[in-house]
Amino acid sequence: MSMRLPHLAAAALLCAGSIAAQAAITLTGTVRDFAADGVNFEGSIIGLVPGLVSPTLAGPSPTLTAFGSTLISSAGAGGFPLWYTKAADSMPLALTLTEKAGSPGIYEYTDLSFFPIDGLLLNTGVPGTNFHFTYQIAATFDYAPGTGQTFSFTGDDDVWVYFDKIIGIDLGGVHGAASSTVSLDTLFGFGTPGAKAAGTYSFDFFFAERHTSASTLHIETSLVLAPPPPPGIPEPPGLALVALALAALGAASRRMARRG
Repeated sequence: MSMRLPHLAAAALLCAGSIAAQAAITLTGTVRDFAADGVNFEGSIIGLVPGLVSPTLAGPSPTLTAFGSTLISSAGAGGFPLWYTKAADSMPLALTLTEKAGSPGIYEYTDLSFFPIDGLLLNTGVPGTNFHFTYQIAATFDYAPGTGQTFSFTGDDDVWVYFDKIIGIDLGGVHGAASSTVSLDTLFGFGTPGAKAAGTYSFDFFFAERHTSASTLHIETSLVLAPPPPPGIPEPPGLALVALALAALGAASRRMARRG
């Protein structure tokens, strides 16, 4: 019997144990405030409209499609190019996802009245409630093929979430709370056009609250999200190391079975 097999198993269990011990994930993004302009903010209620933005992320924010450009304006102080880029009237905002009770390894955040900048920045809109803002988070995640990793979102208004620059959640438009779930194996698994090996990839989250009445934000995920490392600092191995160790363990087991 190969002595390497127990060592691989021990490495996988050690890595998995360190990840499972993480009870909370804190991510810091940027919230940007906008005034009602009657177009993008406090404009028409267009409902849930997928396909407003490109399915690939090519810059710091999503790119409007030709169809999207007919429903969202690119001009003025509330123009789409400024939604996730403008420096004025902005501030950092942290969210903490906690491990879901009774569901180890599942992290969630819920706010059924998500108005994080009431009384701050421009502070326009209904007295006491700052309704018109965007929120952006950049992070990383470790993809482990075949392990069933998922990301779910429920909220309003627009929400676009990209995984390694590929859209996985597309809930564009001014609408009531809507839900979507993406399986990372559906995006990246073996045999898919975007198939990827185990590794660390980018996560980009874009949210917009554009109309008075309500604002909901609910995230539930098995991804262990992490802030991007500073420039020049290598990515931590994280869950990808677990996947690689398990893959090696499986390969070693299969070789032993064939020899037997």
